[in-house]
Amino acid sequence: MMIFKFEPIYQERVWGGDMFSRFLGRKSLPYDKIGESWDIVDRENLSSKVINLGKEKLSLRDLIESNPENILGRNWNKDDKFPILVKWLDCSDRLSLQVHPPASIAKSLNGEPKTENWYIANANPNAGLFAGLKNGTTKEDFEKSLKNGQAEKYCHRIESKRDSSILIESGRIHAIDSGNLILEIQQNSDTTYRVYDWDRDGLNGKPRELHLEQSMKSIDFEDYEPNLLNTTKDIGIETIAHCKEFRIRKCNLNPKDLIHLKDENIDCLLIHVVEGSIMVGDEQINLGEHGLCPYSDSCTVQSNEQSTFLVTDQFSQL
Repeated sequence: MMIFKFEPIYQERVWGGDMFSRFLGRKSLPYDKIGESWDIVDRENLSSKVINLGKEKLSLRDLIESNPENILGRNWNKDDKFPILVKWLDCSDRLSLQVHPPASIAKSLNGEPKTENWYIANANPNAGLFAGLKNGTTKEDFEKSLKNGQAEKYCHRIESKRDSSILIESGRIHAIDSGNLILEIQQNSDTTYRVYDWDRDGLNGKPRELHLEQSMKSIDFEDYEPNLLNTTKDIGIETIAHCKEFRIRKCNLNPKDLIHLKDENIDCLLIHVVEGSIMVGDEQINLGEHGLCPYSDSCTVQSNEQSTFLVTDQFSQL
């Protein structure tokens, strides 16, 4: 059984903080205000480095180019990007209000669609999320509120709950409020249109760019008041997100429990540990870490302790 582990790539953000060290136990971090940890990424100029192949220094891109069928399965080729991007988000301050373009118009806006899922690994008291619009909000209402600096008035705010989840489909206006530690599993895209940034300056002391024209074309103005999914703590496995881009399941295990996730030559999958630690073959995957089990291998997980992990599979090609 082979599983690949990767080195995180940290991104400084004006809204970042220190939750990666406090909650995920990560040390020697490169910035004071880290907002994002890109843990599995395959972009044109950025690809995750494999850390468990001994002296061999390979990236995720190298793995795919050398044998795409081994990693992703039949009907994939060496030029295909890995279809999923995995991040941890330390939202110590409020993120900008933003939207990602739907597939139907993304190309015309010179962007890429992006559907993503948020899993709330930790939330401070009174932390919340913005997702969708309040019932009855019109495009005209919202445009007027932006001019008056009152966009929050029309955005649907949800109280954050640890171990809950929400799917943010392309076209859904959204923002993460302060006090959240979130595992974001998304389409491999980096197109974000910033709608409103709460009248603050960026890291360089200047206001960050807004993308109002693209945003107004992208927002689904009939997307009203979605709900969080409250996931279970019961032992076993449940589906917490299923869309055409991916499926995400949550698995809770007692110490020493075994679960078989896949046979050889059936799907490629990702594992994300959000509590405890697990073994996949000889590889230990700890809190906050991830593993990629290739198409060509089987995958069985054993928990070292009371553990929870997510499984992402059924990827669609970009």
